[in-house]
This record gives sequence, structure tokens and C-alpha cells, in this order.
Amino acid sequence: MSPQGMNAFPEPVDRLVRELQRLPGIGRRTATRLAFHLLKDTDDHAHALAQAIEDVKTHISCCGICFQLTDVEPCRLCTNPARDASTILVVEQPGDLMTFEGTGMFRGLYHVLAGRIDPLAGVRPEDLTVPALLERIDVPEKNARGVRVTEVILGLNPNLEGDSTTLYLAEVLSQRDVQVTRLARGLPSGSQLEFANNAILADALHGRQGVEDGVG
Repeated sequence: MSPQGMNAFPEPVDRLVRELQRLPGIGRRTATRLAFHLLKDTDDHAHALAQAIEDVKTHISCCGICFQLTDVEPCRLCTNPARDASTILVVEQPGDLMTFEGTGMFRGLYHVLAGRIDPLAGVRPEDLTVPALLERIDVPEKNARGVRVTEVILGLNPNLEGDSTTLYLAEVLSQRDVQVTRLARGLPSGSQLEFANNAILADALHGRQGVEDGVG
């Protein structure tokens, strides 16, 4: 769209387009279509969307134990007595947690790293929630419901950075009295967990291996 066309929008419309364009994967043309959809939509739907965005920014935070997104503290998974608090599945992002939950196969708890080690991007272990993970293992009172951790499953993405983070965590955890396993490699190397189907993830959980079996 030309600069003349951009200037033809009223300022509130152009501002909405610019804000929508900041979303990942949204270009100017898609942002414009979304803006016009919102303009044509009912007031109730538009206000509901605005309220949902405000509520997410106001009421959602990270669980102080597992660091997943939550509106209560601790989160509902950590306080659920039906979950096995002695087993922790380590994932990179909250979206990975939801992917595993979608399989219905895992009944333990999670730990969200909030990223992965990436020296080229300047991301170090201390920039993630690694210290909190180690504290959950070293101090049972810091884990959900005060339960001692006996197994840590490393469920990171099967790519270069994910494997590097897995190797680092395996080394650190080897110094502790805890079983360390990783997902079986039915997962395609170089892929992302969010794109794996439930059957693949269920098989990866069921066939998890000790990290001493190697990565890759």
C-alpha cells in the first residue's frame, strides 16, 4: 500500500492497523483486513476482544513454581492432587506445555524454562528458569505440594538449541539424586513440538530414555 493510501485512513484506523501489524506473522495487508473486520463487527464482539486482551495483560502471570501461564498462584496443575508431583517434564515455552497436555498422556507436573540456551543470541542458563528448576529438586518444599522430585524428563525441542540445552541440563542434573530421562526420538530432528501430533508426543513420552543414551 502506498504512503498516500496509508494517509487516507482516519488516524484511529491507521493506529489499529499499525498495532495489529506488530503481531507475529501479520503484515500490513492482513492487518488492514483485520482492522476492517473489527470495524464491521458488532460492538459487543469488538468490546469482548478488547476486554479479553486487557484481562490477559492484567490477570495472567507465571506460576511461581512451574512458570506456566496462570491466573491463580500456584497454578491449577501444581495444586492438583491427582498430578504426580514427583515427576517433572521440562519444556521451553507454555505452548509446549499445552501441546503435551493435549495428549492426555502425562500426569506429572511441568517446568517451563521460558526459552532455551542460545549463546549466539546471548541467552545463558541464568537467563532462563534453570535456577528455579534446580531449587525444586534440591528443596522439596519449593516443589508443588512439598513433594520430592524423583524424575526429570527433558522435553525440549529436537533441534540444535534444544539439544544443547538438554545436554547442559543433563550435566547439571547428573550431580543430583534424580532420574533424568529425555523424550524418545520419534520426533523429527530439527522440528518444533507444537507441530507434532498427539500420537507422536504420546509415543515420545512413553518411550523416553535415559540421557546417558545420548542426544541426537
